[in-house]
Amino acid sequence: MAFEEKAAARPVPGILPDRAQPHDPSVERAVLAAMLREPSPCVDIAIEHFRTPEVFYSHVHREIYQVIIDLYADPELKVDIISVAHRLKTLGKLDAVGGELFLAELDGAISTTVNIESWCLILRKYATLRKMIDVCSESLLKCYDQDADAGQLVEQIETDIYKVRNDQEKSSNVEVQDIIADEFRELMKIYNGEIEVGIPTGYAQLDAYTGGLKAGEMFVLAARPSIGKTSLALNLIRNLVLPTRSPHPRRVAFFSLEMTAAQIARRLLCTEAGLSESVFWNKSFLDSDLTKMTNAVSAFQKAKLFIDDTGGLTIAELRAKARRLKMKEHIDCVVIDYLQLMHADGRTDSRQQEVAEISSGIKTLAKDLKIPVLVLAQLNREVDKTAGAGARPKLAHLRESGTIEQDADIVTFLHRNRDDAKEVSSADQSVDAEWIIEKNRNGRTGILKLLFFPTKMEFIAAAPYKEEDCPQ
Repeated sequence: MAFEEKAAARPVPGILPDRAQPHDPSVERAVLAAMLREPSPCVDIAIEHFRTPEVFYSHVHREIYQVIIDLYADPELKVDIISVAHRLKTLGKLDAVGGELFLAELDGAISTTVNIESWCLILRKYATLRKMIDVCSESLLKCYDQDADAGQLVEQIETDIYKVRNDQEKSSNVEVQDIIADEFRELMKIYNGEIEVGIPTGYAQLDAYTGGLKAGEMFVLAARPSIGKTSLALNLIRNLVLPTRSPHPRRVAFFSLEMTAAQIARRLLCTEAGLSESVFWNKSFLDSDLTKMTNAVSAFQKAKLFIDDTGGLTIAELRAKARRLKMKEHIDCVVIDYLQLMHADGRTDSRQQEVAEISSGIKTLAKDLKIPVLVLAQLNREVDKTAGAGARPKLAHLRESGTIEQDADIVTFLHRNRDDAKEVSSADQSVDAEWIIEKNRNGRTGILKLLFFPTKMEFIAAAPYKEEDCPQ
């Protein structure tokens, strides 16, 4: 057995003690040999694939790899066997890695460097398996603790596993000249209508301002109580998931902290059918309405909408649930109703600090899953007292909610006169409403005119969209 193999032969802690963790010494030597023989580009390829020296199983190989990286980082130094031996000797580690003889043997480990990319992939695979063994071993030991909080433990284990999954992703550092031409082509595809900027919302003017719901972005819809933000969110969800409303229906996860799944389903059905729920309560349901309801039921049979009505959801629970849905159901979008009903993972000094932690967690979730997250937010009732019942909300009204304004890529407000709806008695009657785009990190702001039908809980554009409605 070679020197480094003796150093590497370690049993798996806690599980299968008679078996060594996955590794291949010959592949590790091949990668190091390639880096020594042809530093450019082999060192660059290794750096791109390996975030840490721990991708090597052998401690000896880790030491040699780190020295090579250090030498390569200094433009005045060369990477070769002599330089590596000198650096290891200076560090007092030369004998520990097997001396100059072992370094010299590396040169004969390969005949060509052409397969460096595939060797790196093999090492990453083994490193991932070893990390999973470590995570599972530690998790197993934690599960024996009878005093542990089961919910928090599940979340921690899921988080650890998700980190392993993310660590598999290759580094994405690139120079702009390497991607500028590709991005120009992507922009031209957007211009020619070949691809979408983001997910269309079904509200054409909103999409013109924002580009739709874009991957990795946090989209906030805020309003005062009883204005209709949940109804507007459900209208938008309906536009996303129904094949009858979108040529490319999306998969949506809806986390409802206020309404039950049954209430949401009922609301969606009635809105799609164009009926008020009251027709069932007051016995005014007509035979002609049956066709409308049947068609609505049929439409939702093909919809991919996943509703979670867990109350008092924590940001950790949200992450865990959303990650599972992303991996299992390949969801395209997350909707949360609403932010202030969520809780932070631990104790915080103030509610403002807690909401700030929740807001930051939602933004991180959008980036990690690479999907848009639409989050509803409640404006404090004090807004009516300070700005007046008829005044439009402003970003300043979100400041009491921590860092929502800073975390969000887009902040919008739903605004209308709450009292107008009291005079509505039929499904054909509507009241005026506004969808205010107050912050748009990557685009324009403006006001969208809407019509709200209170009996159907439906928001539609006040007029067909025209390009002049969205000023440049």
